[in-house]
Amino acid sequence: MRKRHYRLAFSFVLLVLLPTIGAGYYLYTMAKAQFVSEVGFTVRREEAPLVSNLLTTLGNVSSSSSSDSDILFEYVRSQELVRRVDEEIDLRSLYGAVYDEDPLFGLDPDATIEELVDYWQRVVRVSYAPSTGLLELEVRAFDPQTATRVARLVFSESSEMINELSQIARDDATRYAREDLERAQADLKALRQSLTEFRMRTQIVDPQAAIQGQMGLLASLQQQLGEALIEYDLLVGKAPENDPRILKVKGRLEAIRARIDQERQQFGQGGDVADGENYATMVARFEQLLVEREFAEQKYATAVANFDRAQTEAQRQSRYLAAYVGPTEAESAIYPRRLLIFLLVAFFSTIAWAILALVYYSLRDRR
Repeated sequence: MRKRHYRLAFSFVLLVLLPTIGAGYYLYTMAKAQFVSEVGFTVRREEAPLVSNLLTTLGNVSSSSSSDSDILFEYVRSQELVRRVDEEIDLRSLYGAVYDEDPLFGLDPDATIEELVDYWQRVVRVSYAPSTGLLELEVRAFDPQTATRVARLVFSESSEMINELSQIARDDATRYAREDLERAQADLKALRQSLTEFRMRTQIVDPQAAIQGQMGLLASLQQQLGEALIEYDLLVGKAPENDPRILKVKGRLEAIRARIDQERQQFGQGGDVADGENYATMVARFEQLLVEREFAEQKYATAVANFDRAQTEAQRQSRYLAAYVGPTEAESAIYPRRLLIFLLVAFFSTIAWAILALVYYSLRDRR
């Protein structure tokens, strides 16, 4: 053997044997066993589609469920969920207890939140099938109880997040209908208040009934005027002009005509029924208020129907998280996969050594 052969053998020991032996020693003597808890869940959306829109609604449900699953997939891997779970069970203490003995697979007890999120994505693996909307969660821990506990917390927090999304969707669906209802209710209340103030100011509950009474009074005065005129005609041909009876009848005629003129003025310009208003102005204002109130009542009835329909629609579109697997509790450790890691270290070390050797001999032959 030549000198270069010894160098090649030394490099093989240094780059292949030592890393492989070191990895094997660490894996079989220092690496702690890791137990797995699995959870499978999906976002369900309860919606009773209308018969006329059945195909369209089924397409919308599939799209919405996929969108919710996408959100949930990102949420499981997010810092927000890690922070909530850490506040609940103190992840640093649970996963950092083995750090001194197993620093490769353990968590630094003084890890920052960013380091905790990176470690979380190593021990909590989530897979997602967009075509079906199914999510599968794999949680690793150094004892089976901790793995199951973390899996249950992840499912609980995810379910709470989906419930919040569902509540937000329901609020959005009914918000505009509720605002329309509140506006219609306020308008109807204001118009009813205006109508009440009008009646209190004029002291007339129904102007139409008041006009009918006024017309009855005019008819009665007209009848009395006719009777007085007949009585006057009968006296004119039989008694002198200064007869007390004729003077009495004349006075009665003048009084009746004056009363009729006064009552008629209340229907036209210059009349004073209430606060300087005549019957024509008062009736016009009253009819305007009645029309506005009727319109407001119709608008309010429509707003109530729309709000009820929006609430019904929102209730039909509720979402919830449904688990179809687990959380399971492991009986034996699955990770770390010592033999697989050992073989991978040996393989890649050998590949790296071979490439470096080829590069060395290629450069050597060019000299």
